[in-house]
Amino acid sequence: MALPWLMAACATGAPGMPSAQYGSSSSGASNPSADGTVSPVLRPITPQLVKFEKEQREKQTTQDISQLVGPAKPYGIEAGDILSIVVWDHPELAGGAVGVAGQTIAGVEPTTAATPSAGFVVDHEGMVQFPYAGNLKVAGLTEEQARSHLTAKLARYIRNPKVTLRVQSYRSKRIYVDGEVKAPGLQAINDIPMTLIEGINRAGGLLPTADQSRIALSRGGATYRINLPEMVQKGVNPASIMLTNGDVVRVMSRDESKVFVSGEVNTPKALTMHNGRLTLNEALGESGGINPLSGDSGQVYVVRKSATEPVVYRLDAQAPGALAMAEGFELHPKDVIYVAATPLANWHRTISQILPSALSSAVSSVAYPLTVVRP
Repeated sequence: MALPWLMAACATGAPGMPSAQYGSSSSGASNPSADGTVSPVLRPITPQLVKFEKEQREKQTTQDISQLVGPAKPYGIEAGDILSIVVWDHPELAGGAVGVAGQTIAGVEPTTAATPSAGFVVDHEGMVQFPYAGNLKVAGLTEEQARSHLTAKLARYIRNPKVTLRVQSYRSKRIYVDGEVKAPGLQAINDIPMTLIEGINRAGGLLPTADQSRIALSRGGATYRINLPEMVQKGVNPASIMLTNGDVVRVMSRDESKVFVSGEVNTPKALTMHNGRLTLNEALGESGGINPLSGDSGQVYVVRKSATEPVVYRLDAQAPGALAMAEGFELHPKDVIYVAATPLANWHRTISQILPSALSSAVSSVAYPLTVVRP
């Protein structure tokens, strides 16, 4: 006879109720408890909240990357580069320069059929030595400027010199691409403008696990966060970001920005965000939705760790327009979505742990009542 009273007492203290988990605060202020801990803030998800967060995202000041954007510039010769210099009709000045596969350049006789010239190395001071011209300062000059400079020097000794000057080996400028690319490593900057897209493509392109919304570019002690989809959405061409010597580009993984769905859903799991974006509705859908037998659609919580304190958002999925609010509520990396159980499910689980045999007998007696046969 004491079983109904015991069941009622257990139901009043059933776990999963919002008052037991998160307190009753919804004003946005933390409530310190007796032991000094701070209870998380409970905020209902309303159309006003969804609109406010959307405006905050749009107004949020993004990092200024204007100094990364600029037009492509010709390659500037620097220390360490190897130059190929040919003076037409004067093979004695070329040092036996040859073209590819032993082809003669401008009438210059090759010394070895398949070995190209070693070229002229730009020293650490940015100087290159050439007959008649002596030490020639070429660091910081383009190929055209260096050719004009050398031609002017040789004009003192050679009548109307015709000079061909180009960079034979690009060794002075490099960048490093790391992270979710097929071939991470060093990439040499050459005469092709080294844009962000060019650097990623030279590293083999992005892997399927790459998060295009989280690309870090380190330069001069500062790190810039680049969101490719957002740049395209705003009409900014990612190819306008120019890389310079010493830049480090790291492409983050999508696994580093997961959200976690638990509680009364059909398939609790960790979900990866789609290029930095995932809504509450999408997260619940990818988890199979709320369990219709045990889930309380009126208690859908999003637990978020902010910079100062944890914040808990609550969605009443039974309210009109709840699905629209869930679609507009965007999640952050490391958010935890929890769907609470119904009071009946909590009561059933509590009783089944205390009196498993008595509950089974009670359910059996209700489902299959005994028939008394009177004589």
